Amino acid sequence: MKLEAINLKEKFKKFSDHWSPKVIAEMNDYQFKIAKFKDNFVWHNHKETDEVFLVVKGSMSIEFQDHQVELCEGEMFVVPKGINHKPFAKEECHVLLIEPRGIVNTGEVKTNLTAENDVWV
Repeated sequence: MKLEAINLKEKFKKFSDHWSPKVIAEMNDYQFKIAKFKDNFVWHNHKETDEVFLVVKGSMSIEFQDHQVELCEGEMFVVPKGINHKPFAKEECHVLLIEPRGIVNTGEVKTNLTAENDVWV
């Protein structure tokens, strides 16, 4: 097995679709996924796990029932398990997600934005 650094900029160049997380690494039972966000996503939650959003490039927001969290480049936020949320980005935003293997991007909600899971880039 060849051990190499993972270059996030190079990984982001390999795809253009929005709201479709791609796996770039695993640590124990957790996956590190990158995604490009633009416009609105869907309301959803993850009943069994927290979800980490780390903004690599750009800015985004996460809407909750009673407020909204703004994230800029270099900032991160942990959405607690079971909390309904809706990410969105006015302009394209590059995000690193950290969550357990097998987590679907839309939780239990199935829409046209539900991405294929466990896709590596």
